[in-house]
Amino acid sequence: MIREWIDKLKSYRILFLVSLITGAFIIYPLIFDLPEELMSLTSQEEYVEHIIFFIYRYLYFCLLTWLLLKYNVHHLKKPFFPERLSVMALITVAAYGVYALIAGLSATISDAGSGLLIFQFVVNFLICIFIAGLIAMYSKQREHILEIEHLKTDNLKSRFDALSGQINPHFFFNSLNGLSSLVRSNKKQQTLEYINKLSEVFRYILQSDKRSLVELNDELGFLASFGYLQELRYGEHLRIIVNVPEDKKTKQLPVLSLLPLIGNIVKHNVIDSENKMVVVVSVNENDELLISNPVRRKLEEDGPHGLGLTNLADRFALMLNKKIRIEPDEDGYFNVYLPLT
Repeated sequence: MIREWIDKLKSYRILFLVSLITGAFIIYPLIFDLPEELMSLTSQEEYVEHIIFFIYRYLYFCLLTWLLLKYNVHHLKKPFFPERLSVMALITVAAYGVYALIAGLSATISDAGSGLLIFQFVVNFLICIFIAGLIAMYSKQREHILEIEHLKTDNLKSRFDALSGQINPHFFFNSLNGLSSLVRSNKKQQTLEYINKLSEVFRYILQSDKRSLVELNDELGFLASFGYLQELRYGEHLRIIVNVPEDKKTKQLPVLSLLPLIGNIVKHNVIDSENKMVVVVSVNENDELLISNPVRRKLEEDGPHGLGLTNLADRFALMLNKKIRIEPDEDGYFNVYLPLT
């Protein structure tokens, strides 16, 4: 809250300084004529009135500039054309009208209908349009920077979520349960293979914070290890089929892109003898990695739904400036398209 007030004070101070500078620029021709005009005056009263009139005109243009810029600062979200431009024009015309009204009531102010004054109001309006455009551009750039920072934060959070989502007691329990089952069955070769795959999974996840983009071949290698653990858990009821041409495996995508997708499939679908799950990973003609699976929704969802996909979409937007596509089809399949680069 305090920081917001400080930012507001800073912005108002900048507007004030810009208004003072703009006001001086508008009346600068009169500044050069001021000494000569003062020397031509015969009385002290006229001298004082002329000085007061000069200061009044300068402060009037400063105030008009401040009002126009303040309006823009508080209405940056509105379209510049035509709404903001129209309002700025109305404020300028109204300001000229007030100036002319005051001039009609004053014996000192006698330039209300002069061409120079009208020209000054027009120049003030155009200068404010230019400055307002700069403010809008700066604001848009700042929003873009903040959005990038937000996406970076979400990216780090998604990595942490991916790590904590896998390295938790439940995952350890399932992994150790599978390992103990193999040991009890005296399947030494399978036990060693299981340990190797498990270590590869953890190694890949733990090293993911050192890389942003990886080759598709690396992700498929991770998928082979992670899929092995899941297939061993579900037996013949779960199969992951990879159909990716060799020339596509050098393309890149964000690290740990496949983890949340396979995790969601296992988490949110029924997988048993009556509901077999076949996950197909392929690359289409648009160089998109397609992950497709039949939908076998559980009656009761365990945990929040959609967060993994949201984080994944944000990561692709940040790292590749591309969007992922999620398209359930009429045949009951859930399709996720990941753009490759």
